Parts: sequence; structure tokens; C-alpha cells
Amino acid sequence: MGADVIMVERPGVGDPARGPGGMSDFFAALNRNKRSVTANLRSEGGQQVVHRLIEAADVFVEGFRPGVCDRLGVGYQALREMNPRLVYASLSGFGQSGPYRERPAHDLSYQAMAGLLAGLIPSGRFDNLPAVAIGDLSSGMFTALGILAALLARQRNGRGQYLDVSMTDGLLSWMTVALSGQMWRGSSAEVVPIGPAYAVYQCADGKFISLSIVLEDHFWRNLCQAIGREDLAALNALQRWQRRDELAEVLAEAMRTRPRDEWVEALARADVASGPVYDLSEVLEDPQFEERGMFVEFEGPGGQTRRLVNHPLRFSETPAEIRRLAPTLGEHTEEVLSELGHSADEIAALRQAGAI
Repeated sequence: MGADVIMVERPGVGDPARGPGGMSDFFAALNRNKRSVTANLRSEGGQQVVHRLIEAADVFVEGFRPGVCDRLGVGYQALREMNPRLVYASLSGFGQSGPYRERPAHDLSYQAMAGLLAGLIPSGRFDNLPAVAIGDLSSGMFTALGILAALLARQRNGRGQYLDVSMTDGLLSWMTVALSGQMWRGSSAEVVPIGPAYAVYQCADGKFISLSIVLEDHFWRNLCQAIGREDLAALNALQRWQRRDELAEVLAEAMRTRPRDEWVEALARADVASGPVYDLSEVLEDPQFEERGMFVEFEGPGGQTRRLVNHPLRFSETPAEIRRLAPTLGEHTEEVLSELGHSADEIAALRQAGAI
């Protein structure tokens, strides 16, 4: 969205996500538009490089375990003295306080502890876990949201502030409805009567289609008309839930009569909430995403071209744009230090000392 994001990485090592070759697909996908500067934070010279950056920065983001940045000389208290307007965001698994603050974990464990997997406990089947790192991605969005709010507050009062983001806390907030029932009545939230038309069914060609009708009776009536079962159209949401096993068989049998794409078109014409279950290659070919410009070709240095997922937000006045591919390790060290006022001799001395 226009920010100049400068990654500070370890000299010769860099972000572990780079992988052995220095530019894994994972790293390349997540770090476009950023610049890379190497600085050894265990050296006085490396700390001075970061301190120089901080003097001109709006935001500092770190993802270490609690206390690590303090030991490296780039904790909030130290940096706030250099730049009182700085917004400092710490992103960690369990946050900066509490008995688990230093406990190691990854996304699956955050989901487990926040209750996202509670629905799987009765069956004892945990073989269908989320394929997306929900805790990681949601906490990134919470961090961006918090940073924007802090910048707005700074615009009004002139002061920066500290933002403590816990991946697990973010997931707890997403579990608000379920946890509210547990807090208020000692049981899970009231069951929404999600019937058999909120499910995935296989079609005649072996492909799959999703039906996403929850409480809307009009979508159910349209579906019944589309599959030739008008006799079931009068069932309301509660009745559909009570007869869910029977109706699931009806829908499964109906969907098996035609190929997936025929059903997609037929149900769209009938105004039924539904959609195809795509594999990843089909996602890239969908005309909706093409019309929205969600996949773009970008040419980097040396003619390197990559197809990239575009930014999902559409701004009328300040459109987001892809300006550069993910940086190689330390690609912009000299460029950034020169912008900060370091002379060529000073940069050479820092490199000689192993500070960058």
C-alpha cells in the first residue's frame, strides 16, 4: 500500500524462510516490495545501523520471543528514546505476558489452544486440519490493523506507542461466538441449524461442488426447483436440519447426475448460493479473478518475470501496486545506508568490521 518496508537480516544468513538457495518460493511470495539490509545486531556497528534507521522510521515490527529485542539493543524503550513517534509492534505466539510467553509453538498449537479444533474432539479424528496457517495470517492482519490505528492516533496526539500482538489472542477473538456460549451458559454457543445444503458434493465427472445455503429459505427453494424436488421446497431451516441425513442423500444423488461445471452454471442461473471446488490450477484460470486483476505479471531486474497474486484491496485514490520482487539478501544495504547519510568509506568500514 505504498510503505517502504526495509527488512533487517543477519549477514550471510538472512531470514530462515529464504531456504538453502536464498530465495524459496515461500520467501519470494511473502516479501515482494521490501528492501533488504543486513546488520549484525550483536555488534555495536550493526546496532548503530538499526538505530540510524529508527530515527527516520514510522514503524518497527519484530517477531522474536519476548525479551530478545531488549538483549539486542532494539527493544521498545531504547528505540522510543530515539524516536518518540515510533509505532513499535511485537508479534509473538502468546504475547509479551503470561506463563506461556516464552513457550515454543507453531500455528497448529495456537489453533488447538484457542479452541478452533474443539469440534474435532468428539470424533477423535484430526486428519482434516486446516491447510492454511490461520494463526500466522490472521495475526499479520491484526498487526497491520493495529499499526494503522496507532498511526492515526499519532496523527492526533503526536506520540507513538507499543503494540503487543499475540497470535493465540487473535484466534481467541475469532472464537468469540463459541466462547460466549461457554462463558454465559457453560456450554457451546447455540447451534445454528446448518442443514445439508451447506456441504460439498461430488458430481458426475468426479469433481466437486459446494452448496452454501445456511438459513435462507429462498435459496433452498431455488435449489429444490433446480434439482426437480419441489416437494421439499417448503422445508424451513430447522426442518432441513432435523432431516439433514435424509436430505443429504437427496442432494448427493442429484449432484451425481451432471458434471460439476454444468451444475455451476445451472445453480448460478437459479440463484443458488454455491460454487465449484477448484484445484489450484483452476483458481488461476477463473474469469472472476482475471476480471478483478488478482493475478499480475511483474518483470523484475534482468528480465525476470513472475506471476503474482495482486493486493486484494481496491483504493480509489491511492491504489496498491507491486514495485519490486522479493529482495536478495542484503540487496539494498548500501542503497539504504547511503540514503541515511553514510559515506562510501563508512559503509566499507562497517562491512569490514562484519557489522553489515
